[in-house]
Amino acid sequence: MATGETDLGRMLASLDVDQRPGRYVFVTGEWPALRDGAAAIVEEGEGSTLIVDAEAARAAGAEVASVFAWLTLTVHSSLDAVGLTAAVSRALADAGIACNVLAGYHHDHLLVPADRAADATAALRRIGSP
Repeated sequence: MATGETDLGRMLASLDVDQRPGRYVFVTGEWPALRDGAAAIVEEGEGSTLIVDAEAARAAGAEVASVFAWLTLTVHSSLDAVGLTAAVSRALADAGIACNVLAGYHHDHLLVPADRAADATAALRRIGSP
């Protein structure tokens, strides 16, 4: 069993958000110059998806369509936890904010439109507020 919090009530009560510096984009295809510096890589049947710094992607000649802010939920949630992703997704959906979720061993990470980062952070912080 994975370590971390599994009680949804406790996770939501202690939920807070940090924003990683920078702006990020999703790039697909073969980009050896970007792969080594990728913040995350997802391997799919159709190929690799790299999440990289927006400026690095532009400099490499990659198409940049949407730019995202990287938010990290500071609660140490278990990989076995149930409901956290749903609660976070619901809060952001209710605020009209797109969200792409990545799970790390210790934390969940959200990529939201860069121009909505402050709105997303506020919406997420309201989850744990009484």
